[in-house]
Parts: sequence; C-alpha cells; structure tokens
Amino acid sequence: MNAAAAVRRVVILGAAGRDFHDFNTVFRDDPGCRVVAFTATQIPDIAGRRYPPELAGPGYPDGIPVLDAADLPGILARERIDEVVFAYSDVAHATVMHQASLALAAGADFTLLGPARTMLRSRLPVIAVSAVRTGCGKSQVARWLARRLRARGLTPAVLRHPMPYGDLARQAVQRFASLADLDAAACTVEEREEYEPHLATGSLVFAGVDYAAILARAEGEADVILWDGGNNDFPFVRPDLHLVLVDPLRPGHATSHHPGEAVLRMADVVVVAKCDSAEPAAIDAVTTAARAANPHAVLVHGGSPVTLDEAQAVAGKRALVVEDGPTLTHGGMPWGAGYVAASPIATLVDPRASAHPAIAAVYRDYPHIGPVLPAVGYSPAQLAALAATINASAAEVVVLATPCDLARLVRIDKPVVRARYEFADRDRPGLGALVDEFVASGRGREQPR
Repeated sequence: MNAAAAVRRVVILGAAGRDFHDFNTVFRDDPGCRVVAFTATQIPDIAGRRYPPELAGPGYPDGIPVLDAADLPGILARERIDEVVFAYSDVAHATVMHQASLALAAGADFTLLGPARTMLRSRLPVIAVSAVRTGCGKSQVARWLARRLRARGLTPAVLRHPMPYGDLARQAVQRFASLADLDAAACTVEEREEYEPHLATGSLVFAGVDYAAILARAEGEADVILWDGGNNDFPFVRPDLHLVLVDPLRPGHATSHHPGEAVLRMADVVVVAKCDSAEPAAIDAVTTAARAANPHAVLVHGGSPVTLDEAQAVAGKRALVVEDGPTLTHGGMPWGAGYVAASPIATLVDPRASAHPAIAAVYRDYPHIGPVLPAVGYSPAQLAALAATINASAAEVVVLATPCDLARLVRIDKPVVRARYEFADRDRPGLGALVDEFVASGRGREQPR
C-alpha cells in the first residue's frame, strides 16, 4: 500500500465551533489524516463556506469545504470516508447514535474526541463554567465569578466558546473590550448576547477560531482564565476548577444529552441553578440525578432572579417577549426569563401572529417554542425579519430578555423594557466560599506551560 492510500479520509460533523477546534488540535498537523470536509448544522448559513487555508495550514492550500449535514450519506459515499468525527453539542444521545449508524453503515469509523486530546493547557489558573444543557445560566455564573475575582485583586480574561459565523480568517483571534469592538467585528445577535454582559461588567472577552493563539493572547492580559462555555460542551482549556450547572426546570435532562452527561461526570462543583423559580420536587430530582452521576463533586444551589427595568410600564399591557435565542432553539426551552418576569403582570402577545416568513421558519423548525420570540439574528436579513416581526405585532410594549441591547441594532417602534437576570448564591457557605478557597489555596497558580 502506498503512502497516499494509507492516509485516512475524515469528515468532521460540526456547527462552526468545536469542529474547528478539534481540527486545529488533532488533525491540522497530522500527515496520516486528510479532513475532506466539515458539515454544518444548528446554525443557519454556515454550509457552503470554506475553512480558509490561512487557518487550515500548509496541508490544505485550498482550505476545507463546509457542507450541509443533511447530505452526510452522500458525502460518505462520494468521498470514501474512513472516519466520521462528531463535534457539536447539546444533542440527545439517540441523535448522536443515529449519526454513528450512518457512518457505520457506510463502513466508516465513528469518533468522539475527548478532553485528553483536545484540551489546551494554560500557564494561568483556569476556572471553567459548563452545563448539561444550553440555557442553564452559565454566563450569569461566569459574570458573577469575574466580579468576585476582580474584588480579590485578580484580573480575569473571559474565553468564550466559539461562535465564528463570519469571515473565519479575520475571526481567528478576537478580543473585545467595548461595544465598538463588537460593532467593528459585525457580531451576530447570538455573539452579542454572550459578549455584551461581560463587557458591561468590565471583563475582557476573547473568542474566535484558533484557541491556542486566543489563549496565548489572553494570558498576556490576565491573572486567571475564565472559560464561559457554550451549549453543553466541555472546555477547550483544561480547568483547575470546573463548575457544571444542572437545570431543575428541565428535570431528566442531566444525563440525556451529549456531551452534557460527560461534562456532569467530570465536574468539580455541580451548581443546581434556578432554584428560585423551580418546584422543590424538580430541584430534588435534578439534585439526585447529579449526585448519582457524580458523587464526588461538591454540590451547591443558586438562583437566577429576574428584574424588569420598569415593571410599571409592562403591568396590564399587551407585551411581546423577546428571549435569548439559543436557549429556546437548540436549548429546547419553551420560554425564558422574559416570560417569567412578564407573564404574571401582562397579557403576552404571541409573535407567530406577526411573524415575518424568516421568523415563521424558526417556529416551524422549533415547534416547542411558547408565546415568545427567540432573538435570532445570524445575518442582517434575519435581524431585519426579527425587527419586522416585533413592529408588526399588536404589542403595546416589548420586553427584551435577550442579554444584548437589541434596540441598538434595530429600530423598534414600541416602548422597550429590559429584563435582566443574574446569578445569586443561595447556600451559606456556597459557591462563593469555594471560589475564595480556590483563590486562597493557590491551586493552579501560574506555572510554565
């Protein structure tokens, strides 16, 4: 067998995030493998692009195509694929195995790359925040941690799970310190939902595509790395303290999705979130499930109190609620914090009645969504459709529960009230005491890489 014939042909199934990271850390410099394509799912308008040669390396002078995941059987046959690598998150275990079955039926191996091969090592202490599902409240906890670390004289750098939906070469390493930086990078609504609240509390945010370069850049400006995870993925950087959230509003989901169950089992600390809005029986159920999956983790409880900037402007009115997008879409929640805040005091207007065709398509794709509007805006056209849906509605007031300031991005011709939510430590001692102990102990303090 000649050398060319021995090269394994690989396709990476992804969603413009972990797929690129897995390629960079495992496959980019491996002459024994040839990544033929990435596939795209979950995120619109990703298929049809190419992973650029500037990032793919000298072995890929033409880059790597990103193809539609719906054509996986055809890709496997046409490209004579030897190995299928699954590299996206927050999917039911059965869904992962359906993809595995497609690969196996075509004669290919099916691979899940783990932490040992994909986690980078930092010379700084690393605290990571993960969750068993999208929408558990990771970023609230990460913001709370950043404030606590700064209060102890430390400078955290927030590394966000990737959301590179634009020009990948330009997005290789991104550093955000202001709203102007977000504007210059033409960030999507989903990116702004994650970055803006961190910037508002004074944290630097780093993200992009090449996380080895991103980590090196962040290490030059910080005392501690704070990983703010995406979906239910495990961190790209090896943590010294790993916090994982479970959600009592979704009892039964602690071990139902990939890689959320794996993340739960590797946690140092399990945070039972949203205890201020969940039923006691649900809190008990998710606590029991977490303890069964990971009996060695410390378990603490937290809340996510929601406040309206001007509750009197919402009370008694017809209100349209705009929620955090990913929490509703692939997170599977029917509504979020805006519904919790507005529904007791207002009459909610169902956005379906005024949905622009592009937004109506979102409801068809995610029929579980309740009488709220997910803040989708992956392109200027979709953002315009979102605004058109809001402005055509019968609402008297708009409750914006998306963490980004949507009114900065589009014209909304109705009064706007922001709904805000933050993490609250409910135990004494609780998460705060654990973090203080971690800082005081010097665990993971700066060391040579």
